[in-house]
Amino acid sequence: MSSTLESPSPRTTEPAGGQAEQAVRPLVVALAGNPNAGKTSLFNALTGLRQKVANYPGVTVERKEGVWALAPDLRPARLLDLPGLYSLDATSIDEQIAHDVLTGRMADTPAPDVIVAVVDATNLERNLYLVTQLLETNRPVVVALTMFDLAERAKLEIDVKRLGESLGVRVVAVTARQRRGLDELAHAVLSAVGVETPGVCWRLSPRAEEEVLLLAGDGAAGREAALRDIYSDELPPDAARREAVEQARQRLARLNPQWWQEPLTARYRWIERVAEGSVRGTQTERPSTTERIDRVVTHRLFGPVVLLLVMGVVFQAIFSWATLPMDLIDRGFGALAELTRAHMPPGLLTDLLADGVIAGVGGVLVFLPQILLLFFFIALLEDSGYMSRAAFLMDRLMRGVGLHGKAFMPLLSSFACAIPGIMATRTIENPKDRLATIMIAPFMSCSARLPVYTLMIAAFFSEKKLFGFVSVGALLILSMYLLGITVAIVVAWILKHTILKAPPPPLVLELPPYRVPNLVNVAQAMRTRAWLFVKRAGTVILTISILLWALMTFPRASHNPAPGAQVVAAAQTASQTGIGPTGETSQGAGQAQGGAGEASEQLQQSFAGRLGHVIEPVIAPLGFDWKMGIGLIASFAARETIVSTLSIIYNVGKDADASSPSLIEAVRNAKRPDGSPAWTPLVAVSMMVFFVLALQCMSTVAVVRRETNSWRWPLFMVAYMLVIAYAASFVTYQGGRLLGLG
Repeated sequence: MSSTLESPSPRTTEPAGGQAEQAVRPLVVALAGNPNAGKTSLFNALTGLRQKVANYPGVTVERKEGVWALAPDLRPARLLDLPGLYSLDATSIDEQIAHDVLTGRMADTPAPDVIVAVVDATNLERNLYLVTQLLETNRPVVVALTMFDLAERAKLEIDVKRLGESLGVRVVAVTARQRRGLDELAHAVLSAVGVETPGVCWRLSPRAEEEVLLLAGDGAAGREAALRDIYSDELPPDAARREAVEQARQRLARLNPQWWQEPLTARYRWIERVAEGSVRGTQTERPSTTERIDRVVTHRLFGPVVLLLVMGVVFQAIFSWATLPMDLIDRGFGALAELTRAHMPPGLLTDLLADGVIAGVGGVLVFLPQILLLFFFIALLEDSGYMSRAAFLMDRLMRGVGLHGKAFMPLLSSFACAIPGIMATRTIENPKDRLATIMIAPFMSCSARLPVYTLMIAAFFSEKKLFGFVSVGALLILSMYLLGITVAIVVAWILKHTILKAPPPPLVLELPPYRVPNLVNVAQAMRTRAWLFVKRAGTVILTISILLWALMTFPRASHNPAPGAQVVAAAQTASQTGIGPTGETSQGAGQAQGGAGEASEQLQQSFAGRLGHVIEPVIAPLGFDWKMGIGLIASFAARETIVSTLSIIYNVGKDADASSPSLIEAVRNAKRPDGSPAWTPLVAVSMMVFFVLALQCMSTVAVVRRETNSWRWPLFMVAYMLVIAYAASFVTYQGGRLLGLG
């Protein structure tokens, strides 16, 4: 017996052991099953850390593949974890991908030599529908009966041997958490290679069977082809065959107007007989403990309260708990940049390494604490069974703007950072619903905008009260959050009625029983998401970081030995905590060499400075001058870096932050060439509005590129958000001037 094959031959009856000498490739095994059937737990138990995640070509559906050591003395098999599906009659892109892989139609993905059908023992009848279709793929099938411990706890007695005899394939009871039955499953897979499967086991009504046999001729293969032709949506291409099929359909329609439903009802009649003969005891959809919990969790009054509490913990964790590790990463890369400068001679190469490469890598890794925390909670909620309840509770609200109930958590997470929020949209199955959620996630006011709000409010609104006791600053921050939410709702409605037009998304959810989360699954989810972010988004972020460094470094000021170094560090790190960026220590080195004045002059003479002059006529109607334009350009690295950039432009020094008195005073006293104030309360509000609505974050662009598998959507996002931000800021500034507020 061998776990390698020269060429698969699923309909042959030769024993698998005869292929050992011809082996040239590993055995390919596919896991297929319903959502929430325990497929992910089984995949993790079989592969451990020997797995990788990518996308199927041309789509955003994940392709998970691992290495399964079937036996100590055999070459490991390739294990494919297919998207969850209820039927091979594909109604979504995930189901279409699974169907194409199982039938050998997926490019760059080998057809499986054995299919492992993952069946939830607590929901046997529902899961067996997919099994009946898998038995008709003409490929060897082994059934893995998961959650067997929960079935036993629910007083279900399943005769595994009799179930296997009824299905005509090996059935193995497994419990992934306890690693129970895994060796037996491996042996069953090896034994199934090359073994013929029973095919269609169920039968239609006598009259329908006559029509099938009339069209089929002799042989089981002919019967299966006749079934497909008569009951499929499309007619066969051959003219004579097509005419025969049409005549058969007409005769069946005269006898039964619902003739096309016969395969469905026939399958379930057969499944009921199989289940009745193999299961004893009362099979319930969920244990009584689950029912008791759901009385509170899905209650019309208490359910939303519980959801708000849960989401509050998640939001607080992403917003504040990640601050310390992000600060440590930020300071660590700052120290590394300082060490590089200390041990290398001054020059462009040193600046590139310290302020381009090191700061760019720091700008990638600084997001990891938030990403890890978010997916830690997502994995906990999904594995425990609560995520489905949260989507159920939020569905009515989200459907009002055409979004899916599962869009709630990604959007809430985006208030901390749009990057993990966008990555969390993978829980939304429908591609258009998922894309609509991605397109509006950056409107949620993330923590990176807070330094901008803080500086503007501290400079012009810190002491102002409304009605003598209501802080104007607090009202402004609340207004910015509400503005982002309102615009997101409007944009979502427009997208779902135009370019992402689709019927209101139906919420078809299975509420699985509550379970204790599997920490292995949680750890795997965190590791996978973090690695995908570093691998895919990180390369884009690093590239843009170096490009921004070059824009602020060249052309060189003749008297400045370290051109651009003071600014680049500010523009490279995308820390979402409001903490100073990676290059703080590099800034100190630059100031020691040239001082804040030279740093300001270098920035003004750079390509970024010149670009600020170029765009000044465009941004002037918003109340912005060319110096603010430089800040807008630099802030594309990360929104909060406008604070560091302004501190350099106004010769305050890099150490100034959003609450620094020197920077606040410099902003208040900044003048235009005609002597008028550069900043006014109206300009400050206009700037805040612009930052609420514009996509000033290269890391978000990189993640959208990763999640959509295309540059079209991130570029569209940048463009449409910029237009909205410009229009809103224009209306704010010009409207304020008309009202005499400017």
